[in-house]
Amino acid sequence: MERSSSPNVPNGKKKRQSEAPSAQEVVKRRKTEEEGVEDLQRRPCGPAKVSVHLDRLQQPITVAQLMELLHFAALGKSRGIKQPSWCRLRHQKKVNGINVAIVDGVTQSLFYNHYLSMEHLRSSYTTRITFTPSSDDVASDIFSLEVPKVDSSSVAPPEEALHEALKDHPVITTYGTQKKGLTAYLLSRQQMIKYRYPVKGLPGFEDFLCTGSDDRVTDDSPLYGLDCEMCQTLKGNELTRVSLVDGDGNCLLDDLVKPQNHVVNYLTRFSGITAAMLKPVTTMLRDVQAKIKTLLPEDAVLVGHSLNNDLKALKLIHRHVIDTALLYRREHGQKFKLKVLAKAVLKRRIQTEDQKGHNPTEDAVAALDLAWYFIGMGPLQVVELHLEELWGWSLEDSPSSTSESTQNYRFADVLQSLNRSVIYLGKRSNVDLDPSFQRWYRSDKEMLSSFRNQTSHFFLSVLRFSSVSAHLNGSYVHCHHQQQLRHDVSSVFQDMCTVFAGPFPANFSKSQVRQLFGCCGPVHKVRMCNTGVRIHAKVQFQMLEGAMLALQVLNGFSVSGQTIKVQRPVKESMLDLDLNLDTLMGDRVNANQLYVSRLTQDVAGGLNVSAAVNGHLSDGKPPGFHPGKQTNGQLQTAKVNGKQLRPGTFAPDLSEESLKEAFSPFGSIKSITLPGTHAKHALIEFESSDGKQAARGSSEDLLKKGYPTWPSMTPPHLRSWVGMATSRETEDKDEDEDEDEERSDSFNCGGTQRNQEVSLLNKLDRRLSKLFNSLPDGTLSVVLLLEHNSRGFDHPGLCFLEVKNGKEHIQEKPTSRKSPENS
Repeated sequence: MERSSSPNVPNGKKKRQSEAPSAQEVVKRRKTEEEGVEDLQRRPCGPAKVSVHLDRLQQPITVAQLMELLHFAALGKSRGIKQPSWCRLRHQKKVNGINVAIVDGVTQSLFYNHYLSMEHLRSSYTTRITFTPSSDDVASDIFSLEVPKVDSSSVAPPEEALHEALKDHPVITTYGTQKKGLTAYLLSRQQMIKYRYPVKGLPGFEDFLCTGSDDRVTDDSPLYGLDCEMCQTLKGNELTRVSLVDGDGNCLLDDLVKPQNHVVNYLTRFSGITAAMLKPVTTMLRDVQAKIKTLLPEDAVLVGHSLNNDLKALKLIHRHVIDTALLYRREHGQKFKLKVLAKAVLKRRIQTEDQKGHNPTEDAVAALDLAWYFIGMGPLQVVELHLEELWGWSLEDSPSSTSESTQNYRFADVLQSLNRSVIYLGKRSNVDLDPSFQRWYRSDKEMLSSFRNQTSHFFLSVLRFSSVSAHLNGSYVHCHHQQQLRHDVSSVFQDMCTVFAGPFPANFSKSQVRQLFGCCGPVHKVRMCNTGVRIHAKVQFQMLEGAMLALQVLNGFSVSGQTIKVQRPVKESMLDLDLNLDTLMGDRVNANQLYVSRLTQDVAGGLNVSAAVNGHLSDGKPPGFHPGKQTNGQLQTAKVNGKQLRPGTFAPDLSEESLKEAFSPFGSIKSITLPGTHAKHALIEFESSDGKQAARGSSEDLLKKGYPTWPSMTPPHLRSWVGMATSRETEDKDEDEDEDEERSDSFNCGGTQRNQEVSLLNKLDRRLSKLFNSLPDGTLSVVLLLEHNSRGFDHPGLCFLEVKNGKEHIQEKPTSRKSPENS
């Protein structure tokens, strides 16, 4: 603990007002020169998150596009890297690592064919997009693809480009050259033990009070400066004065404290405390402990100079601390005095000879400003600016060992130049990475166990899982099976989007069926079925939600006096339909999204239908949808029990403005996706699931306004992927041709073979879950299911993206559904 000279308790605040501004201006000016208008203490709010707009999810990504994200996640705007063109990563500075899991032999088809079995992949990742790599060696591409060459002034010099004298500097060897957030400078538990800090659970600190700090400390957490003065008693050093300041240097606490034991030396020369000053004091240690515990929020970070001595005097245990005596470290464990650092770095004089003792408020502010300065400037610039003044080092005039023209911009090399470790783990392969950074394993189990047992996590880690591919390729012809899987998944998805309806009047046409069912969502195709006695129709929607609304809305609808029944196809692929639909509603990619459709005058007016709501009249009010009943509203020429209905006032098309007006009262809207100019359905993405649930809770009111809603169920990227299977078909021709209704069922691919697949994929999913859980918070987790290409057939892969943020990964329970039969 450093000692100084100030007799008066209130002087600290005055000193702060008269001397601090000049130092703050220096820090802010340098910060502004580096990052424009960004303020020194400005920090990103909230955890890092990656998102893809719903429209963009319809297009696959390549390795090059994936690397746009990885480059930005690792380096950010401060190093000249732009946001990816296809997605958005918010709060990039919160990303503290990247983990990529490459899975061989599991395509998008195989994932959706075993969708219910892949619980971790479908529940832990909020972003899922089709992945089509341009080469078979994705691991090599990740390490070797070059980072965009930017202005060298915006990129911290690689380790090889540093002057030889700086490579062994104690600050550089400890913190590297990269500017980091405040969490990078917190002392770990091991460091606190090493430097004799009070640590919970260790002997000698049983009677110490814990402040209640938790582990939710981020780069946004508040800093508090702390400093104490002590005297010597019969029991050793005891507290006589304590000062606490907030992140802006404002004094929150400055109290004299009466020691519990007899004082033998007031240490007035250093503490400024005298017997006369303490005589009237009644404040005891327990009183200031209670005050400090009340003043500090749970995520507070305490800053001080040799702070371990202060916490011992206070008999406090606080988990998150920054010690400026260790931040500005010297060789061989030596430490700078606080007044030396204040003079050299802050250009501020403290603990001067004319003062009678130290002023703890002044010292707490100095330590706080030193911490802000170090965090704002970064370790490299701190060393360069104060190298000779503080450390007494001088650099030769010889040029840097590596010229800018020969610098390597490969991703792995750039990370290593910034003291960020990289590693490849997997089977023996020709990965374009130095062999010293590769670890080869014979099995996925061995690889995963080794990675999880690492004492320190690597910044960029790539793990390749090959067991599934080895087993599947050895058991049957993989290419043929992939083609069958692709067909099966498309077939089952189309079955889930299909309803049968009827009977219809004899003169009811295909276009009228399309108009009628179009109120529930976009119709892919309609096929009229004439049994010889009555006419029915097979209606296939583009999305699952359309089929669900058709079952709820149009079952029991009266068409020209003929009541129709809407039902699902009865076939083997539908045996697990309810389970699949419930799981899809709980899928994280659909968590905040709501499907919205609209009944328009054009749809109803062109059909000349009459409506009845389970035999009840609509009381002449503009009616809406009622789940389990049938619709009787907005019909230009409709009749209800022989009474003419007046035309409704609903707009024929959905618009972003009308949807915002109707749905923004339920919660903040993140995006609205309207496919096409005259869209008749939309996807609304709320900022949180609360908005979606509030809208669902008001579904009856929304239906009266002509907005039928349903929780999103169709995986956003899957619509275009399934569409590839039918893209060569001309819809009108298909509707006029006979179709073969017997299709291969995805759950009928051979008992032994399917059981083997289920076992392998369950095991893979569990291993990926263990990998994800072992990653520290703030890690960008990427899972790549690689596409399979053989004999001219492309079988797309799949990319899962998520920034792990601990408490956020709680699976929401899906909204319960009412079957049409029970409505």
